[in-house]
Amino acid sequence: MQSVFVLQHLHVLQGDDEDYKFIGVYSSHESAVRAVERLRQQPGFRDFPDVVADLGKGREGSGFYLDEYLLDQDGWTSGFESV
Repeated sequence: MQSVFVLQHLHVLQGDDEDYKFIGVYSSHESAVRAVERLRQQPGFRDFPDVVADLGKGREGSGFYLDEYLLDQDGWTSGFESV
């Protein structure tokens, strides 16, 4: 089955605020990791350079998130309820 790799960055601010960045969709894990290596040297990203999924919860959840998604598969398979 084919998949893609989605790269995002989260910076948890004071209170409940979050600064979320959708970085890109990559055809391989290696391509996404190369993007992390390029970006973690840049302002802002270098303050929160961890790949959180690989390290458990980083500094308050801030860092890069890299997830694999299967193509042509539902990511959410049930209803929802707003609380």
